[in-house]
Amino acid sequence: MTTAVQEKTTKNNAQEGKYLTFALGKEEYGLEILKVREIIGYMNITAVPRTPEFVKGVINLRGQVIPVIDLRLRFGMEAAEVTDQTCIIVAEINQNGKTFNAGLIVDRVQEVLDIAAEDIEESSHLGSAVQTDFILGIGKVGSSIKILLDIDQVLGGVRLNETSTETVCE
Repeated sequence: MTTAVQEKTTKNNAQEGKYLTFALGKEEYGLEILKVREIIGYMNITAVPRTPEFVKGVINLRGQVIPVIDLRLRFGMEAAEVTDQTCIIVAEINQNGKTFNAGLIVDRVQEVLDIAAEDIEESSHLGSAVQTDFILGIGKVGSSIKILLDIDQVLGGVRLNETSTETVCE
Protein backbone atom coordinates (compact mmCIF):
# COMPACT_ATOMS: atom_id res chain seq x y z
CA MET A 1 0.00 0.00 0.00
CA THR A 2 1.45 3.38 -0.94
CA THR A 3 1.94 6.11 1.64
CA ALA A 4 -0.72 8.35 0.01
CA VAL A 5 -3.28 5.55 0.11
CA GLN A 6 -2.38 4.76 3.74
CA GLU A 7 -2.78 8.44 4.71
CA LYS A 8 -6.18 8.66 2.98
CA THR A 9 -7.35 5.43 4.65
CA THR A 10 -6.18 6.64 8.07
CA LYS A 11 -7.82 10.05 7.57
CA ASN A 12 -11.14 8.54 6.44
CA ASN A 13 -11.12 6.04 9.33
CA ALA A 14 -10.65 8.95 11.74
CA GLN A 15 -13.69 10.67 10.16
CA GLU A 16 -15.97 7.65 10.27
CA GLY A 17 -18.52 7.63 13.04
CA LYS A 18 -21.77 9.14 14.21
CA TYR A 19 -22.89 12.55 12.97
CA LEU A 20 -25.83 14.72 13.96
CA THR A 21 -27.29 15.87 10.66
CA PHE A 22 -29.08 19.16 10.18
CA ALA A 23 -30.26 21.42 7.37
CA LEU A 24 -29.58 25.00 6.36
CA GLY A 25 -32.05 25.67 3.57
CA LYS A 26 -31.81 22.78 1.10
CA GLU A 27 -28.25 21.84 2.10
CA GLU A 28 -27.56 19.06 4.59
CA TYR A 29 -24.67 19.02 7.03
CA GLY A 30 -23.23 16.71 9.65
CA LEU A 31 -21.54 17.50 12.95
CA GLU A 32 -19.53 14.92 14.89
CA ILE A 33 -21.88 13.63 17.59
CA LEU A 34 -19.09 13.77 20.18
CA LYS A 35 -19.01 17.56 19.70
CA VAL A 36 -22.74 17.93 20.41
CA ARG A 37 -23.65 18.72 24.02
CA GLU A 38 -27.39 19.22 23.51
CA ILE A 39 -30.09 20.50 21.19
CA ILE A 40 -32.43 23.19 22.41
CA GLY A 41 -35.32 25.07 20.88
CA TYR A 42 -34.77 28.59 19.65
CA MET A 43 -34.81 31.05 22.55
CA ASN A 44 -34.30 34.75 23.16
CA ILE A 45 -30.75 35.80 22.35
CA THR A 46 -29.13 38.86 23.93
CA ALA A 47 -27.29 40.85 21.26
CA VAL A 48 -23.69 41.85 21.95
CA PRO A 49 -22.56 45.14 20.40
CA ARG A 50 -19.73 45.30 17.86
CA THR A 51 -19.75 41.63 16.89
CA PRO A 52 -19.80 40.18 13.37
CA GLU A 53 -23.25 39.83 11.80
CA PHE A 54 -23.23 36.03 12.16
CA VAL A 55 -22.71 36.27 15.94
CA LYS A 56 -26.29 36.68 17.09
CA GLY A 57 -25.34 37.23 20.74
CA VAL A 58 -25.40 35.16 23.91
CA ILE A 59 -27.84 33.02 25.85
CA ASN A 60 -27.95 32.00 29.49
CA LEU A 61 -28.21 28.23 29.53
CA ARG A 62 -28.57 27.00 33.10
CA GLY A 63 -26.23 29.71 34.39
CA GLN A 64 -23.66 29.39 31.61
CA VAL A 65 -23.26 32.26 29.14
CA ILE A 66 -22.98 30.75 25.66
CA PRO A 67 -22.23 32.65 22.43
CA VAL A 68 -24.68 31.91 19.60
CA ILE A 69 -23.67 31.76 15.92
CA ASP A 70 -26.09 31.79 12.98
CA LEU A 71 -24.54 29.17 10.66
CA ARG A 72 -26.52 30.47 7.67
CA LEU A 73 -24.87 33.88 8.01
CA ARG A 74 -21.46 32.35 8.77
CA PHE A 75 -21.67 30.46 5.46
CA GLY A 76 -22.74 33.57 3.54
CA MET A 77 -26.35 32.43 3.11
CA GLU A 78 -29.37 34.68 3.50
CA ALA A 79 -30.91 34.93 6.95
CA ALA A 80 -34.06 32.87 7.47
CA GLU A 81 -37.16 33.44 9.54
CA VAL A 82 -37.27 31.52 12.80
CA THR A 83 -39.75 28.64 12.61
CA ASP A 84 -40.90 25.98 15.03
CA GLN A 85 -38.15 23.74 13.58
CA THR A 86 -35.32 26.26 14.16
CA CYS A 87 -32.94 24.85 16.78
CA ILE A 88 -29.78 25.75 18.59
CA ILE A 89 -27.19 22.99 18.66
CA VAL A 90 -24.92 23.48 21.66
CA ALA A 91 -21.51 22.22 20.56
CA GLU A 92 -18.14 21.88 22.21
CA ILE A 93 -15.59 24.15 20.56
CA ASN A 94 -11.79 23.93 20.87
CA GLN A 95 -9.83 27.12 20.24
CA ASN A 96 -6.32 27.99 21.29
CA GLY A 97 -6.15 25.09 23.73
CA LYS A 98 -9.43 26.05 25.44
CA THR A 99 -12.70 24.14 25.32
CA PHE A 100 -16.08 25.81 25.70
CA ASN A 101 -19.64 25.61 24.40
CA ALA A 102 -21.22 27.64 21.60
CA GLY A 103 -24.73 27.62 20.19
CA LEU A 104 -25.24 27.03 16.46
CA ILE A 105 -28.54 28.17 14.94
CA VAL A 106 -29.76 25.71 12.30
CA ASP A 107 -32.99 25.51 10.29
CA ARG A 108 -33.82 22.01 11.49
CA VAL A 109 -32.16 19.00 13.05
CA GLN A 110 -32.61 15.76 11.12
CA GLU A 111 -31.10 12.59 12.59
CA VAL A 112 -27.99 10.88 13.89
CA LEU A 113 -26.26 8.84 11.19
CA ASP A 114 -23.42 6.34 11.42
CA ILE A 115 -21.25 7.06 8.37
CA ALA A 116 -18.63 4.47 7.41
CA ALA A 117 -15.15 5.46 6.23
CA GLU A 118 -15.81 4.16 2.70
CA ASP A 119 -18.80 6.55 2.45
CA ILE A 120 -16.72 9.65 3.16
CA GLU A 121 -14.95 11.48 0.34
CA GLU A 122 -12.22 14.02 0.90
CA SER A 123 -13.22 17.64 0.47
CA SER A 124 -10.10 18.24 -1.66
CA HIS A 125 -12.08 16.83 -4.61
CA LEU A 126 -13.88 20.18 -4.73
CA GLY A 127 -10.79 21.85 -6.19
CA SER A 128 -8.28 24.40 -4.98
CA ALA A 129 -10.56 27.39 -5.67
CA VAL A 130 -12.99 26.25 -2.96
CA GLN A 131 -12.15 26.89 0.70
CA THR A 132 -12.57 23.49 2.33
CA ASP A 133 -10.53 23.73 5.54
CA PHE A 134 -13.74 23.62 7.60
CA ILE A 135 -15.02 20.46 5.86
CA LEU A 136 -14.01 17.09 7.34
CA GLY A 137 -15.36 15.29 4.30
CA ILE A 138 -18.38 14.66 2.12
CA GLY A 139 -20.62 11.91 3.46
CA LYS A 140 -22.58 9.79 1.00
CA VAL A 141 -25.80 8.57 2.60
CA GLY A 142 -28.01 6.71 0.16
CA SER A 143 -28.63 9.12 -2.70
CA SER A 144 -27.96 12.22 -0.59
CA ILE A 145 -24.83 14.12 0.35
CA LYS A 146 -23.98 15.45 3.82
CA ILE A 147 -21.24 18.04 4.23
CA LEU A 148 -19.37 16.94 7.36
CA LEU A 149 -18.17 19.98 9.28
CA ASP A 150 -15.12 20.56 11.44
CA ILE A 151 -16.90 22.99 13.77
CA ASP A 152 -13.63 24.22 15.28
CA GLN A 153 -12.58 25.34 11.79
CA VAL A 154 -16.02 26.78 10.94
CA LEU A 155 -15.50 29.17 13.82
CA GLY A 156 -11.79 29.62 13.04
CA GLY A 157 -10.81 33.29 12.90
CA VAL A 158 -13.51 34.11 15.44
CA ARG A 159 -12.37 34.24 19.04
CA LEU A 160 -15.23 33.28 21.31
CA ASN A 161 -14.28 33.82 24.92
CA GLU A 162 -16.19 31.60 27.31
CA THR A 163 -15.52 33.69 30.40
CA SER A 164 -17.16 36.85 29.09
CA THR A 165 -19.40 38.00 26.29
CA GLU A 166 -16.42 39.14 24.24
CA THR A 167 -16.64 37.99 20.65
CA VAL A 168 -14.03 39.27 18.26
CA CYS A 169 -13.53 38.57 14.57
CA GLU A 170 -9.82 38.28 13.83
